[in-house]
Amino acid sequence: MAHNRKVLDLDALAVRLKELKQEGRTIVLAHGVFDLMHLGHIRHFQHAKGMGDILIVTLTPDKYVNKGPHRPAFNQELRAEALSALDCVDYVAINNWPTAIETIHHLSPDLYVKGSDYKDRSNDATGNINLEEEAVRKVGGEIVFTDDITFSSSNLINMHLSVLPPEVHDFIRDFGSSYSAADIVRCLDDAAKLRVLIVGEAIIDEYQYCETMGKSGKEPILAARYLSGERFAGGALATANNVAAFSDHVGLLTFLGEIDSHEEFIRKTLNKKIEPFFLKMKDAPTIVKRRFVELYPFQKLFEVYVMSSSEDDEAQQQDLCASLESLLPKYDVVIVTDYGHGMLGPRAVEVLSEHSKFLAINTQVNSENRGFNTISRYRSADYICVSENEIRLEARSRNRPLEDILPEISKRLECKRMLITCGERGCFGFSQDHGFFQVPAFTGKVVDRVGAGDSVFAVTSLCVAQGAPMEMVGLIGNAVGAQAVATVGNREPIERVSLLKYLESLLK
Repeated sequence: MAHNRKVLDLDALAVRLKELKQEGRTIVLAHGVFDLMHLGHIRHFQHAKGMGDILIVTLTPDKYVNKGPHRPAFNQELRAEALSALDCVDYVAINNWPTAIETIHHLSPDLYVKGSDYKDRSNDATGNINLEEEAVRKVGGEIVFTDDITFSSSNLINMHLSVLPPEVHDFIRDFGSSYSAADIVRCLDDAAKLRVLIVGEAIIDEYQYCETMGKSGKEPILAARYLSGERFAGGALATANNVAAFSDHVGLLTFLGEIDSHEEFIRKTLNKKIEPFFLKMKDAPTIVKRRFVELYPFQKLFEVYVMSSSEDDEAQQQDLCASLESLLPKYDVVIVTDYGHGMLGPRAVEVLSEHSKFLAINTQVNSENRGFNTISRYRSADYICVSENEIRLEARSRNRPLEDILPEISKRLECKRMLITCGERGCFGFSQDHGFFQVPAFTGKVVDRVGAGDSVFAVTSLCVAQGAPMEMVGLIGNAVGAQAVATVGNREPIERVSLLKYLESLLK
């Protein structure tokens, strides 16, 4: 790496700075992503250097850049090399943490310098600027702001270096003429006030990673060597975690098994904001979906369901209906994730349709229920979000245009707003007031689709419940989907700040 004498790891840099401070030098620290070097950055660094003797620049590492799955445009080594080439920069280091807070404690700068756009703290969606100021004061320094010309790296990348296809650029340009990033931030922030109840099956997603060895020597079966495993809170549990990233008042009504309940694991993985209401399935386990995966490349081989159908259990259905009748009046929004595994029988469906103030529904097709768990199980809904395959099963049509299918279903179910996820084609939406729209997919690399539809459903339900325009709902949904498919299963819920930063970078 050119100029590598300037690029140090944080521990070596801390030692060097201690020596410089003993010599009476004033240490100035600047921190950021700096994904595309531009004149605004250069003037910021020059101004910062003029405030002291030694200018340190630390970089957000690639894994913590939260501007969407296509960023950073330049990896951390290239960004560090570009910074080290500037005469005004004395040392560069790649951070070990998501924010500069730990770095400030580690390096103890005299001055921590931010750009003029951070003077208004309300513009910082992360809220980290206040924590960084507190950190620098604790080490005896102070925060200062430069005041010079500013540019947006995201805007320059979107204009000149973007890997997004032309149809995405066209959509975002048209969207930006009607709505702003501030409108989206307001919608997602206002979701905090909603009281939201999640209803649906609790599922434990297990991933068993293995390495295939080939055909068995004695039988016509595939043999594999076990490597490792992990498990996630899936199903309605994952939906509740995604909702809790945005709403401060979340309830969860679900069934756990009397046998192998996994309750301790479930309680540990649920967001602390969630108030769980657990009912018990007699003589049955909590549902587990165990997937066997070839680790490299990431390829699912087969899956095993650990479950027992409980739809016909009269006592359990009575408990569920009684719980629904008690809980539904207390919530503004009811989000139903119906996987068709027996939890939601006809009477429970009727109670949900009759007593929910705002009912959002997602019915899913899987290997156990194909053709039996379509959206018409519900006689009404305020919002429906399903995949194209699922809506076509409801319409009993492989080829009819969605423009013909959606108005019919919307009228039959008295549902004014619908969002249909279409994989690599993005999403297709319909509202009775404004008709049809399509949002192209933002996704680049797909790691795993498991849980992506649930994530889109969870976040967009909060937007629709507030009356957000459906084009905005579609944009937010596709951004959520792009983030969801970039990770394995439900390993991590959608994170509010990362989503906001991604949406802001798209619209710059």
